[in-house]
Amino acid sequence: MKTTREAAKEASHKQMVKHLQDLLDRNYDAEKGYKEAMEHTENISLKHFLRDQAALRNHFATEIDKMLHEINEHPQVGSERKGLGNLHQFWLNFTKTFSKPNDEKILEKSIKDEKEMIRHYEEKMRKFIFPVSIKERLMNHVGELRKRLSEVKILEDIE
Repeated sequence: MKTTREAAKEASHKQMVKHLQDLLDRNYDAEKGYKEAMEHTENISLKHFLRDQAALRNHFATEIDKMLHEINEHPQVGSERKGLGNLHQFWLNFTKTFSKPNDEKILEKSIKDEKEMIRHYEEKMRKFIFPVSIKERLMNHVGELRKRLSEVKILEDIE
């Protein structure tokens, strides 16, 4: 039988895994979305931005994967992922159905998604007290996302 403290520690661990898995899933989805969006533009600057965003999200996913392994958990991947709301995929399929995505729509979607990802990270860190080593890395992700958000806004102004 578990003590109250052991049960609380286990519940806290499960919550941390859930939060990290969610961030991992969102980064994988964003990476895929950016790669697909690259196929819908001929603009070299935008293509480079989207490529860099996909690489950044892959880097974030790799870091979160390592965080999960550090706490002796194995990330869910592929078919193990359940109930994911793949917003990027939905948007791309929607625009394919009703209109051809243009550079302006892609930039607008990128800005919206960057803001949403920042909000999501911040919400996770507000709702759960991560160990310092994990929180620092998540805060670094937010800092990089903010930097990229300002870059995409500049790119939008240039277009």
